[in-house]
Amino acid sequence: MRVDLHTHSTASDGLLPPAELVQRAQAAGVTVLALTDHDTTAGVPAARAAGVALGIEVIAGVEINTDLPKGDAHVLGYFVHDADPTFQAQLAARQAERAARGQRMVAQLQAVGVPITWEMVRAHADGAVGRPHVAAALIDLGLVSSVQEAFDRYLNRGMPGYVPRAPFTPAQAIALIRSGGGVASLAHPKDILNLESLLAELVPAGLTGLEVYYGPYATATVGQLRALADRFGLIPTGGSDYHGPGIHPTPLGHQPQLPAPALARLREAAAAVSAE
Repeated sequence: MRVDLHTHSTASDGLLPPAELVQRAQAAGVTVLALTDHDTTAGVPAARAAGVALGIEVIAGVEINTDLPKGDAHVLGYFVHDADPTFQAQLAARQAERAARGQRMVAQLQAVGVPITWEMVRAHADGAVGRPHVAAALIDLGLVSSVQEAFDRYLNRGMPGYVPRAPFTPAQAIALIRSGGGVASLAHPKDILNLESLLAELVPAGLTGLEVYYGPYATATVGQLRALADRFGLIPTGGSDYHGPGIHPTPLGHQPQLPAPALARLREAAAAVSAE
């Protein structure tokens, strides 16, 4: 069994439509795939339908971007009830904040002479808007040659197009995910400052997992994070963080593989949340 619990589609900032993502997953030998687009589950129905046709289990997931005093943290949600209207209303509010932030980025870039428009950004976004879509518009303008250059010159903190997110904490993200019947895991945690202190705060808030088996993590890093997960009673999760060809270095399903018992524990935890 090959499992990938961290992927993105054109519903947020991925390059592949959900059904094509599932097709690529099948070709890579993936048998269980979580679609975890940013602040949206819009791609899940198409991914799920493709999964049924291709014999791949598709887990309804989401990734919520949150803020820390220094830096940020992303929280993954698994087994969410993607058709629940109350949960969808909360995600819609997150997407509206994304759109407002994107519009402010455009205004700031225009103020320094960049001939970008909101329409140019929206042309690259099938769903939730993010900085990669602004970067794509800057590439179209010929001002940069890559997404990384766009971030470095215009969109990272301290650059002319940077706009901070509306404050949203990891604990709030966990509560949002659990309200939708899902379980929460802290994504790509290696570079989070004061990680142990953060985990001590988030476990009582309902954090269930820690992304141990993440894309490019070396064996030593995986071992350290696994020990941390065990110490805090967290379920180890894992995924490639695949966004499409040429964006992330880890192909679909080729991160250090999640042990089968971890997936079973994740299912049990999600069933317990749904029963609350």
